[in-house]
Amino acid sequence: MKLVRYGEPGQEKPGLIDSAGTLRDLSAHVADITGAVLSDGALDKLRALDESSLPAVSGTPRFGPCVGQIGKMCCIGLNYSDHAAETGSKIPEHPILFMKATSAIIGPNDTVVMPRGSKACDWEIELGVVIGTKAKYVKEEDALNHVAGYCIVNDVSERDFQNKLTGQWTKGKSCDTFGPTGPWLVTRDEIEDPQNLAMALDVNGERRQTGNTSTMIFSVRQIIAHLSSLFTLHPGDVIATGTPPGVGLGMKPQPVFLKAGDVMDVSIAGLGKQRQNVVADD
Repeated sequence: MKLVRYGEPGQEKPGLIDSAGTLRDLSAHVADITGAVLSDGALDKLRALDESSLPAVSGTPRFGPCVGQIGKMCCIGLNYSDHAAETGSKIPEHPILFMKATSAIIGPNDTVVMPRGSKACDWEIELGVVIGTKAKYVKEEDALNHVAGYCIVNDVSERDFQNKLTGQWTKGKSCDTFGPTGPWLVTRDEIEDPQNLAMALDVNGERRQTGNTSTMIFSVRQIIAHLSSLFTLHPGDVIATGTPPGVGLGMKPQPVFLKAGDVMDVSIAGLGKQRQNVVADD
């Protein structure tokens, strides 16, 4: 299934994209697409519905983040060897973890706002993993059983805030609007292998990032096992699993960063597309 949340910010309704690509409303069956409806049993109930009996949604409503009430967004840094190389970083021994404030999360096509003082705003396409069942001390071989599905995350980053302000990366990762998520939550039964998904990000129609999840340093299984050994992963939590090469920070001979008026197009095979316009905060 391709689950979505549509409507104005704070007023999103649950829906799904049927086999013909039509948006169908799920409000009669669930209140929202949150961790409460992401267990295997709950998803099976939705899967059993007759799609054609669900109300079709007219027009082109806004898509919100594909998961509501996200408890935490866990982000993995430097998880592609070629991305680590372009930033001059060593290959990590363990997954690098930082947290993105949930207040940064927006819909897949919402506007990205560069904060005041920003001079180094950057893009990062990432595979998002949505947890469906509680995970604690999970073994690698069992890890994917705790996944509800997958989505696209653009881990927008302010490099000066990230690297030049005292403290951790969170400062440059958690600015408002720095977490476009969606458009769809694609349930795990539709993704045969999360370690073989093509990824692409364009800025103003020019390809910046081309990658594949097959080149991750730490796989989705390994990441879930590692994180769940440290703390509990709850239904509705999202893990952003790292970005392939091609970020602005790594461009030669000089880094290239976002500016007001830029447009980012973001896609992962089977997970849909995002598009964000970039503006500067006034």
